Amino acid sequence: MYDYHYGEVNTVLQIVLLVLLLVIIILPPIIFIGYMYALSKKPKHSIIRSHPFLGWVRYLLEKLGPEFRQYWFDSDTEGKPFSRADFVGLVYAAKYRTDLISFGGRRDYEKPGFYLSNAMFTKLTSELRVDNEVLVPGKKYVITDEGLFTRKEKYVEEQVKLWLLHDDDVIMVGENSEHPWRLKGMFGASATSYGAVGEHYIQSTGSGAFMAGGSWINTGEGGVADVHLATGVDIVSQIGPGLFGFRDDTGRFSIEAFKHKANIPNIKAFELKFHQGAKIRGGHLEGSKVTEKVAAARLVPIGKTVNSPNRFEFLTNPEEALRFISTLQKEGGKPVGIKIVVGDPKRLEPFFQTMLELEIFPDFITVDGSEGGSGATFKAMADGMGLPLFNALLILDDIARKFGVRERFKIFASGKLITPDKVAIALALGADCVNSARGFMMANGCIMALQCHTGKCPTGITTTDSKYQEALAPEEKQWRVMNYILQMREGLFSLAAACGLESPRELRREHVVFTNESGQSFRIVDLFPYPVSK
Repeated sequence: MYDYHYGEVNTVLQIVLLVLLLVIIILPPIIFIGYMYALSKKPKHSIIRSHPFLGWVRYLLEKLGPEFRQYWFDSDTEGKPFSRADFVGLVYAAKYRTDLISFGGRRDYEKPGFYLSNAMFTKLTSELRVDNEVLVPGKKYVITDEGLFTRKEKYVEEQVKLWLLHDDDVIMVGENSEHPWRLKGMFGASATSYGAVGEHYIQSTGSGAFMAGGSWINTGEGGVADVHLATGVDIVSQIGPGLFGFRDDTGRFSIEAFKHKANIPNIKAFELKFHQGAKIRGGHLEGSKVTEKVAAARLVPIGKTVNSPNRFEFLTNPEEALRFISTLQKEGGKPVGIKIVVGDPKRLEPFFQTMLELEIFPDFITVDGSEGGSGATFKAMADGMGLPLFNALLILDDIARKFGVRERFKIFASGKLITPDKVAIALALGADCVNSARGFMMANGCIMALQCHTGKCPTGITTTDSKYQEALAPEEKQWRVMNYILQMREGLFSLAAACGLESPRELRREHVVFTNESGQSFRIVDLFPYPVSK
């Protein structure tokens, strides 16, 4: 006998399910499509008005474009500003403390470029002039299993070599200063300002450099923060045209603030930023990044966007600049250097002539190539202003030698130097030491998402937002920074040995060859002979 009650209930359930299906599955897409269509008629964008749905999809694809290109479409050697091959090589150096590759190099050997010249009879490791006497605790990852979607790793603790310079090769910066800076390494972290980067990045980079020994971090023009000092690492305190951290209540330079910083033990040197490779203009920091701690370090109001001029307002010529450098050297008792971008030789000559006339010399000159990075700058400025690093190094080294003052200061180089071969070439072309910013950022986990200027860095590096900073765990990343530095140093000594040298300190122009677009090769020392001093 048919149960009418059961049939009614079943019908009701069917109706309810149909209604739910309509409400949950069918109506939302219809409403969404209608809303997008109506929204498409409001903007003035031509593509969206004529093709409302494809126009929005175009925006989505454009937004995801950099990620798709990086992981799917760019070849291993095509990506900018760094190729996939260089990026992966750096990550492996930082995580696994190795730079081994299989099946040969990925460089395009048909393009013009610089190469290191190997010796007929290379040096054995036992013949290197290196300080590896003290072993220190280290950590690295080891891959235990790698599948299609997963990679299983474990941390391994071990005693590691530091690959420091021998005492005979120690680099003395400001050797005539009351407190000279003694360096047993040739590679450190370039200027990255607190505010542009967050506390976690500074903590991991400073701690990793400290554990590696013989390295340093440059504060950038954002001033010295407590987190810089807490790491114990050697610090180069940069003074920019905005005078952040070195200003009084009126925004003018404060000698008292400077002397206070000079009395801090692990601040080893000061750097006056005249130029920066990516932006020969003043710095810019959005108010959203100016937290209470950032404001305290920079001596500026909380939450207010801050800009710096593109020149120290009170320094208008070489004499004023050099006399100011002399004042800081005397008042602080520590090395004082300058950071510049090279435009052409003629623009440098008056500065060097004034050095000779006044008998005043900076303790070091940092030369930043036009390929240097920045969290935010104008495209035209980054692409078209100033000379690339290798050209600039040759010019600076040549002029210093012509004026007979090359031994009066050290040269630091920066600009896309993230691998041992590029660093070795920079040393051969005239640098004494090398800075890297983006190399250390990638060692900390940077994936080149190109979001530095937004304050929403997905890896927690270029942000002061506590939510985003949580992505970066300093207690883990500090070991990656340490590994990166040690792998860089070991690579430099290996390259020096291949050139027949006992130390990277011996690299000179005769150890670099340039091959042009026709396949002709020339020694750099033949193309650019060392000049005779005046």
